[in-house]
Amino acid sequence: MVPRMDVQLARQLLRLVDQISTIVVGKRPQIEDCVACLLAGGHLLIEDVPGVGKTTLAHTLATSLGLGFRRVQFTADLMPSDLVGVSVFERAKDAFVFHPGPVFAQVLLADEINRAGPKTQSALLEAMEEQQVSVENETLALPRPFFVIGTQNPSDQLGTYPLPESQLDRFLLRITLGYPDRAAERELLTGGDRRAAALALRPVLGTDELLAAQQAVLAVRAAAPLLDYLQALIAATRSGAWFVEGLSPRAGMAVLRVARARALMAGRDYVAPDDVQAILPQAIAHRLTPVAGAGRGAVEQVRAMVEATAIP
Repeated sequence: MVPRMDVQLARQLLRLVDQISTIVVGKRPQIEDCVACLLAGGHLLIEDVPGVGKTTLAHTLATSLGLGFRRVQFTADLMPSDLVGVSVFERAKDAFVFHPGPVFAQVLLADEINRAGPKTQSALLEAMEEQQVSVENETLALPRPFFVIGTQNPSDQLGTYPLPESQLDRFLLRITLGYPDRAAERELLTGGDRRAAALALRPVLGTDELLAAQQAVLAVRAAAPLLDYLQALIAATRSGAWFVEGLSPRAGMAVLRVARARALMAGRDYVAPDDVQAILPQAIAHRLTPVAGAGRGAVEQVRAMVEATAIP
């Protein structure tokens, strides 16, 4: 039986998804993935062509949770100090004073992250993994929650740099929004300004409630058979039959966290195999390279592997 508090929390999370869906129309599964990623304490990578709603999704999520939001447009000349901040000598104080950069936000939109060079991309690594930054031998904590939404254009577009494996691994999920269906696009064409509508939204959850929800995710049970199933999937990635290299233990723990988040959103206090299957392509495809001759992309290869792996 699900505790009453979890039922109430699940209803609040459902309201959150419903509210975001009024702005980002026709993309409910991707919105649910976005919320689950935040609840699991991870970061989200959205890969798609310009103009399909990536920025609107990030802005609407932050507004619906009452979180501080900053957007950084990544360009080839963006420097690490443009993200983290810089110390400036102030004559009145006769000392250097640190001026925080946009990374000191609760929701940071790293827009078109793969248009910046590797040095600038790497500036986010410590922030995403440790929720802190190091500036001039001093360690500064970032706000809580801290959620990075990175967007990237397809790698075949001009002016893009491939993200290094170390940075890809920092993103818990990678999703694609895609073009809207006909009904959703008609709603967009006949509706008003989506950005203005997003600014008018009221928060569904407060910061304290969101932090409590992130803690509640950790209490969702994963029974031994479920862990057996997850380990069977991880072992399949390492078998050499599907991918060049398999998942790391950290990736396996990340999958379990986001599966717990999906269970919480469904009002359950336990993880089901469906939770793992629903999230697995988004959670691991960007970490894996299909074997030569597979004839499928990483996402399709993950789905084929799931179909071939029996549930204990």
